[in-house]
Amino acid sequence: MGLFSALIGNAGEMDQDEAYEELSTILGNGEAIELAYKLVRDMIVLTNRRLILIDKQGLTGKKIEYRSVPYKSVTMFTVETTGHFDLDAELKIWVSSQSEPLSFEFSGKTNIYTLQALLAEKVAG
Repeated sequence: MGLFSALIGNAGEMDQDEAYEELSTILGNGEAIELAYKLVRDMIVLTNRRLILIDKQGLTGKKIEYRSVPYKSVTMFTVETTGHFDLDAELKIWVSSQSEPLSFEFSGKTNIYTLQALLAEKVAG
């Protein structure tokens, strides 16, 4: 499945200031964070230019993989909202160079509609 397949847990919304502090060294000039989510140590970030997937590896988390996905490479995505018995929301993103989607689970407290609306705007725009 890819980047976050070994992790257990659900992503939740992250403070944009905290996200900017962690990503300031890799953001381009004029690039702004629009939404950020944290999953244990890893992050999912939507900027005005791209989707950034951060995978902190090892026991200390000092080794970090930054995966940058241009919005034009997203071919399709699905959002599954929470239900009565399923308290987690799910996002799947298909990227043109991969056969399997990137898959993420979000806590029921996360406003998945905000994420879906921004992603739709970026992919369709």
